[in-house]
Formats: sequence, structure tokens, C-alpha cells
Amino acid sequence: MFAYGGWQTATFMSGELKRPGRDLAIGLVAGVLGVIAIYVAVNVVCLMALGTNGLAATTTPASSVMRLAFGPRGAQLIALGIAISTLGFLSQGMLTAPRVYYAMANDKLFFNAVARVHPTTRVPIIAIALQGAAAIVIALSGTYEQILGYVVSTDFLFFGLTGLAVFRFRGRAAAHPIGTVVFVIACWAVVAGTVVAAPVNSAIGYGILMAGLPAYWYWNQAR
Repeated sequence: MFAYGGWQTATFMSGELKRPGRDLAIGLVAGVLGVIAIYVAVNVVCLMALGTNGLAATTTPASSVMRLAFGPRGAQLIALGIAISTLGFLSQGMLTAPRVYYAMANDKLFFNAVARVHPTTRVPIIAIALQGAAAIVIALSGTYEQILGYVVSTDFLFFGLTGLAVFRFRGRAAAHPIGTVVFVIACWAVVAGTVVAAPVNSAIGYGILMAGLPAYWYWNQAR
């Protein structure tokens, strides 16, 4: 599911686009279609090279394919490429998510200092620093699998809620409501699977989510 993620973070930047009505839609559609094409192509190559049994037996399919094609050096090169790609994903996450805190601060729903921007680059420097500090704390809090449980149980819950919002804002449109219903069901099926597979980590994720309620009530009353 994460292979097709990232579309939601593009919307965080809409306030800084010159033509959001045009460019955001193009970016979302082109980005999702591009990821689908690349990901399906990679799966086809892995199946053709390793077969179903070989693919099921490896935890590093890309390295296994490259090892077959180019030997150990090929496996090392693809591992390096994956590491660079991971850093790219982390970079976009670090630079897009702070726009949410920045917008909240601008709307008087968060600490005023978080709305501060750099005088030259105009980026929300306090919000980015806050995101970095939070990421460090989360990274040190547990293993990758544990953190994944925190995220998926809450992330995909809100993906489904975003899909439900389409019924309120769009009514009937192309591929709607069928496509929207399928999307919502898929998201919440992932949530249900995560809760069943990792109930403790999911509970921690929901605990972190609920911890934001007092802050919401405080700033909502203070507006």
C-alpha cells in the first residue's frame, strides 16, 4: 500500500502553488500513474526472473533479480539505489508534512512560532525543525515493524475518511461513487488487518492520535 502512497502529501503544498487548481490535479494524476507503471513493471520483472516460488522465498526481490543478471555487484548497486530512493522519500516527508503545522499556526490552531518562515527562502523553518525532532523521537522509540503499526492503523483510517468526504463535496462524478467506495473499503480493510496483526502497536498509534484531542480543544476555544 505504501508503494502507491505519497499522493496525499502533494496536497500539503497546494497553498504554495501558483496555479493549484491546474497543477495539483496534474501532479496527482501523473504521479500516481507513474508510480503504478513503475511498480507493476518491477513486479513483472521479478516474477519473470525469479518465478512465484523464488519471489516468495526472498525478502529482497530487487537484489535477487540483479544478482541473477549481474552477479554480486549488481545486487550491491540496486541496494544502493534503494537506499537513495528511501532518502528521497524521507526528504519529501520532512518537507511536506511541516506545511500542515505551518497552516495550523497561521490559522491560530497551533503555536504562533510554528508559522515563522525564513526571510530569504520563505520555508517554515520552525515547523520543519519540529518535524525533524518528532521523527528522531519516533525512530528511537521502536523497531520498523512497531512504527509501521503506529502509522498504518491511523494513516489509512484517515485515508478512508478523506474518501468519505468526497461524497460531501463532489456528489456524483466520473468513477464516483463506485471508485470512492472501493477506495474507502480498501483503506479500512488495511486498518482492520493491521489492528488484528499488531493490536498493541495499533493501540499505541491510536493513543498518540488521541493525545492530540486536548490540544485541539484548547486551540479551538482560544480562537
